[in-house]
Amino acid sequence: MSAADITTAAIDHLESMSTLQPDLSEQYQNLIDLYQKKLWHQLTMSTLEFVSLQSTTLRTTAEGINSYHALFEKVILPIDKKINQLTLARIASFVAFSLLDDPPYKDGVAARAILENLLEKRDQLGPAAALYAEARLGLLGLTVLARSGEALTTESSVKALESTKEAINKGRPVLAELADTESEAAIVHSAFYETAMTYRKAVGPPEAYYREAIQFVAYTNLSELSQDERYSLATDLSLAALTGEGVFNFGEVVSAPALQCLEGTELSYLVELLSAGARGDVHGFQRVADSNAAAIQKQPTLVSRAEAVKEKITLLALVNMVFERPSLERTLSFEDISDRVGVPLEQVEWVIMRALSLNLIKGTMDEVEQTVDVSWVMPRALTSQQMTELATRFGEWAVKVSKTKDYMMEHTGALLNQ
Repeated sequence: MSAADITTAAIDHLESMSTLQPDLSEQYQNLIDLYQKKLWHQLTMSTLEFVSLQSTTLRTTAEGINSYHALFEKVILPIDKKINQLTLARIASFVAFSLLDDPPYKDGVAARAILENLLEKRDQLGPAAALYAEARLGLLGLTVLARSGEALTTESSVKALESTKEAINKGRPVLAELADTESEAAIVHSAFYETAMTYRKAVGPPEAYYREAIQFVAYTNLSELSQDERYSLATDLSLAALTGEGVFNFGEVVSAPALQCLEGTELSYLVELLSAGARGDVHGFQRVADSNAAAIQKQPTLVSRAEAVKEKITLLALVNMVFERPSLERTLSFEDISDRVGVPLEQVEWVIMRALSLNLIKGTMDEVEQTVDVSWVMPRALTSQQMTELATRFGEWAVKVSKTKDYMMEHTGALLNQ
């Protein structure tokens, strides 16, 4: 097919859609104008914006074909070598996912074909665009599986999940090589971690989901998600932080904008539990838990892992107790620890040993003197209140340094003459 024929076919399609869909005529005429002027970058960005508005711009052609699919096949693919490859992959993704809502294509076969065919041009796409397409293909498979309602233990489900896991493991080193400074990197990271967290949401464990989800939040503009998607993400992230084994960095979650959508809802207690945990406030955590006991019973994960959550909050109380002390005053008595973490005196030794074994703190314990001397505490994200307290301590430290400097300057002569 000659270049002239390709151009004619593309323009004819856009003009027919402009006539067929009068309310979208302005958008189609804009695409025609950009195509005729060969402004390929502007054309692809306008197309990307167009296909991202599925609720208002997705229609059918005169032949009854998905309009996005037709636009992709007749306008975008014929000029695929002239346009940004990541933008091409993003357009392909929107087109593929739009087919899942089309009754004849709900099985995902046609949707998968779009991304699979694109990936046959891997060398042309380059690492970033290829990884993006692979990630979206994996998410597409997980979406089809979730919508089917099929049990995860069936042969077909297990095969689909294994395929997704393999793609994630294969893509992770490629992702690591993408420099964060590249403008396209955030888009690829977001797509990769969305697929990874969706996979972990299906198969677990919660700590693995947490690690992927917190990365997704870091690389994603959450305003682009629907309200339901933000609500679901905030709920899942909160539950994973509370119940995930080895997840102690609650400040990282509390400060995440994703949790804001839970405020004022029936699940706002999750944010309160996390905030109390981040402060190491055992009694505050228990108050929130007691006042929301009925709601908590509706969360199977919290109920089944209640003891693990209780242990986690106890350990966080010890971590915060150490953090709140000046670095030269970190010899803690068992009695003080008992009061702070809310356990009987005879259980304090176990709490300390547990914290040491998990590398939450480092130090030495004196069982005779009933004390622990802490030399290091786990680094973690701080809440705004903890940052304020830390700033105050820095100010006090600066004053001490200044006084020491003044003393040394005043007595340097006397010290040297001794």
